[in-house]
Amino acid sequence: MSPTLHSVVTTVGGILAGLALAGALLWRQQQALTTARYDATHDEVTGLPNRRLFLTYLRAALAENRPVGVVLLDLNQFKTVNDTLGHDAGNDLLDQVGRRLNTISTPVRVAARLSGDEFALLVAGDRDDTADAAHTAWQVISAEPIRVVNGTLRVAASVGYTHHQHTPTSTRQLLTQADAAMYEAKRSGADVREYAAHRTPTVRSRDRHH
Repeated sequence: MSPTLHSVVTTVGGILAGLALAGALLWRQQQALTTARYDATHDEVTGLPNRRLFLTYLRAALAENRPVGVVLLDLNQFKTVNDTLGHDAGNDLLDQVGRRLNTISTPVRVAARLSGDEFALLVAGDRDDTADAAHTAWQVISAEPIRVVNGTLRVAASVGYTHHQHTPTSTRQLLTQADAAMYEAKRSGADVREYAAHRTPTVRSRDRHH
């Protein structure tokens, strides 16, 4: 091979190697960005959408100006599970609850974990659809014992829901209403409660709903 040809081959080889390295670095950066975006919008324990992503979906649903419902629920005696069986069991329980909620089909658009043992459903439908989703959520959690790392647990939930149709509202207002209904269910010992302005006080609802 002539010196000139050898120089050309060497140069081309160096360029190709550089392009391959640059491509690999770009792929890794894209993968890291995708992972970071996923982590920012999904719950690490259940893999469900987190509060941020749920609010994004809820805002989009309200912008469509179509009937929409919000269902909130939390697990009764969840703190006792953590205190007596440990956080691994608690995380197992949250994961299994998330899986069960994620099986609820249309008209439930999104199942999310908001924080702690609190979960939410976004319902694309009318008042009856929202009520059905709320009762279904209670049933799928309570129907069968849930297996955790060191045993099985019978779990119950307190469920509250509200519905929006054609009147101006906000994400915070809907979450506040569903939150109030959920705590009314917890206080009264009921399984599921619908928000009613004449009956359901909102003072218990928390400012975390933004």
